[in-house]
Amino acid sequence: MNAVHVRSAERALSVGTWLIVAGAMLYSILTVTPLAAAHTPDEWDWTAPILPLVVDTALVIVVRLDAVMARLGGHGGRWPVVLRWMTGGMTLALNVADSALNRDLVGVAVHAVAPLLLIVTAETGLAYRRAITAAVTALEAQRRAEQAEREQAATERREAAARRAREEREHTALMAREQREHEARLAREAAEREERVRREEREREQARERAEQQERERQQREREQVRAERERREREEAQRREREVRERAEREREQREREQAERERERLALLAAGPATEKQGEETARHTVRAAFAAELPVRQAAELCGWSVGWVSTRYQELRETATTPALEGAPA
Repeated sequence: MNAVHVRSAERALSVGTWLIVAGAMLYSILTVTPLAAAHTPDEWDWTAPILPLVVDTALVIVVRLDAVMARLGGHGGRWPVVLRWMTGGMTLALNVADSALNRDLVGVAVHAVAPLLLIVTAETGLAYRRAITAAVTALEAQRRAEQAEREQAATERREAAARRAREEREHTALMAREQREHEARLAREAAEREERVRREEREREQARERAEQQERERQQREREQVRAERERREREEAQRREREVRERAEREREQREREQAERERERLALLAAGPATEKQGEETARHTVRAAFAAELPVRQAAELCGWSVGWVSTRYQELRETATTPALEGAPA
């Protein structure tokens, strides 16, 4: 027996079982519906097919679940057995009830065929499925054992090939290692010779670079000395110019202070003289106005000091302002 035969037997069992179940359900509904309708109020006659449908549906559920459990190699316990026999007994009782009530033994025998066939088919199908499951399990175990043997043989062949390949690689590696060591020894000797040559060249190069570096440092020191001397002279020149600027600023400040003191003395002298009792001469009046302008006295006070009119003094103030402004404009940069 192989997997193809098992699948063919299981398919034949499944198709046959469901054909018997479908026929028994249809026959049961047609047989039980008149009995249920006869014992149901007239307004509820339409509910008569429900009873055989419910009972047969319960039996179908049991058959289907038993098939699944048998396929998985499990067992649902005693309650599935109770439900299976209870639904089978109910189906048998409902199918033969009408003939039994009418004392029709032939009718009882005829109507008992479908329920009994359904019950026996359910039990037989369960037994067949368990047997098929056991056979499938055995086939699977045998197939796994054969697969394991083939894998073991393949593993042994691979290990033998790997050992041979490893030995060949080790031999090749040994030869290659000896060759590499010989080449490495030759290369090391050549590298040592080259290193000596490079070291001598490097020492000569370093000596030349040190000489050049010393020459550059000497030139750099000379340039720095020249730059330092130039910076010293520039710094002394800047200090001299700064000193001259400070001296000139100091002289200008002293000049401004002397001029301011002079104006202050003139202002004090004018203020001390008090208002003129009579009109001064024009030359004296102009001198007085210039002194009042320098002392920044108001026009009216300057007029009182010289005895001339405010308009005349205001005109002299304007001339003095223009005279003071003109030199400033002439001395401004173009």
